[in-house]
Amino acid sequence: MNTRTLLSLALAAGLATSLAACNDKSDKATTSPSTSTSSTPPPSTTPTPSTPSVTQSAPVPVPAARTKAELTKALLELPDLPSGFSIDKSPDEADDTKLSSTDARCKDLVLLFNAETPPGAKVVATRTYTGGQQGPFFDEELDAMGSPAAATALLNRTRTAIKSCKSAKLTVPGTGSSTVEVSEISVPKAGTSPVGGRFVANGGPLDGFEVLFAFTGLGDVVLAMSFDGADVLDGALGDAVTKASKVLGTPKTGT
Repeated sequence: MNTRTLLSLALAAGLATSLAACNDKSDKATTSPSTSTSSTPPPSTTPTPSTPSVTQSAPVPVPAARTKAELTKALLELPDLPSGFSIDKSPDEADDTKLSSTDARCKDLVLLFNAETPPGAKVVATRTYTGGQQGPFFDEELDAMGSPAAATALLNRTRTAIKSCKSAKLTVPGTGSSTVEVSEISVPKAGTSPVGGRFVANGGPLDGFEVLFAFTGLGDVVLAMSFDGADVLDGALGDAVTKASKVLGTPKTGT
């Protein structure tokens, strides 16, 4: 099978942003006004009027909503890539690639993988890069989640889903189904709460298909990347974090 085709199918199915965001939770601050009780002073004492001080907390600034144009500008471009790479400008097509499993431990990963769009994402921008007909190939996606807390929740959920599921069935219409082994992998410590995953197909029509995933947080945005091999993962992830952080104004490193 064409690795590029399978890689695109996997991404279109939603694994690259498999991390569905938990519902955003707004922090609400409440203030309790202080009250003072004044007693009647003794006849020989002249009361001194006091003016209660009222302190108003400054309003918490609400970050401007991300736009698709802003996210797109933050994606890697040809000048950011090694020579020999190009940007795939083929139109997006509907995809019916599915992940399935009877193992209850894989339920969340299956749900996230099969989602048409990243649940909870406010704005999404994607781009595919190719190093020639034989690759390497990789994809980059930026998902604006609305807040850093939502982005972190998404990453934590992804990590748990990858760790919980050991294998599942990947079905590509027109090609067939194969069992894929799922495992967590180490990725460079860039951004915040980085997560890595690996799918490898064993047997069947997809035998040998491998795709690696890397996810990390950039403030309120989740950076998701997928690769058909490990050769360019470290360099591409680092370059993507540097570029996106600069454009979006988010930290490059964290916990």
